[in-house]
Amino acid sequence: MTQSDPALASAATTTPELSLARSEVGQALMSLQAHGSSSQRVIADYLLRNSVSTVAAGIDELAQRIGTSTATLSRFARAAGFQQFAQLKSALAESVKAVFAPVQKLASSQANATSAQRKKNATTGGADELFGPAQSNLQQTALGIDSDSLRRVANAVIKARAVYTVGFGLSSHIAAILALDLQPFCDQLINLVEFGGTEVAAGRLMNVGPRDVVLVLSVPRYATDAVNLANYAHDRGATVIALTDSPASPLTSIAQHALFAPAQHPVLSSSLVGLLALVEALVSVVMLSSPNGVQQAARLTDAISDYMYGGQSLKAQRIAVGVQPEPTRKR
Repeated sequence: MTQSDPALASAATTTPELSLARSEVGQALMSLQAHGSSSQRVIADYLLRNSVSTVAAGIDELAQRIGTSTATLSRFARAAGFQQFAQLKSALAESVKAVFAPVQKLASSQANATSAQRKKNATTGGADELFGPAQSNLQQTALGIDSDSLRRVANAVIKARAVYTVGFGLSSHIAAILALDLQPFCDQLINLVEFGGTEVAAGRLMNVGPRDVVLVLSVPRYATDAVNLANYAHDRGATVIALTDSPASPLTSIAQHALFAPAQHPVLSSSLVGLLALVEALVSVVMLSSPNGVQQAARLTDAISDYMYGGQSLKAQRIAVGVQPEPTRKR
């Protein structure tokens, strides 16, 4: 992905991570994350994911957080094109200053709410705190996605010869939902990871080409197979679209387009709430942008109504939008 990519370069609203990724210093960090030494990759990943807290911390504190030394951070700054680490921090601060104030306000609001609700949580079993990460991820997902980015991705999906969905581990379940929801609006849709393991998924992708779209879903902990298949599709000329959690994701540098759904969680390895909401938003835009979207959705209802409770009522709704029943085929 380049700095001019629409997913990073033209968002009406933004988050600190997206603001940093669009900046010159962000591009330098992403380059080191992709091509640097092992220690440089660790440091770059941390700075890309924690730009706001990095600006407020001293070099000693950051070294302790990352698990490295101040000397290593100084060498990293020089590798990123700065004479001193303080200059790197100043560049980070400049890149996120446009969104820093609203983020501070949100953080303060959440902190106050948590403090005010502690007594209540003691009697409700902590439900507010348990649902807090999901609410935060939903807010950040909505803040970081603009309608133009969704429309570009939706148009690519609609025009594709074939659409592939890819997800491993927990992301495989969200990829399956995406495939199921997109199926009525795609000429050919293939969910790569259904059964048989990675070798079967790779076999299904062997004919991918320039007229195809590959939607790759992955959040921490990232699956190596998802990255490898995304690279394969990219090398074959397909349009790779990443649905992931952050510009620091290994999928970002591979994809032509990226949509981000933050996935932080204090207990679980990742939260899937934002990713599911992103999938629902994308499917909605595809349906509304497709020339025959409403009719296709109605035909799907007709096809499955006999197997659903209240099916006759669903058929009546279908007729109300102007779609006649499919003719019964003789056997």
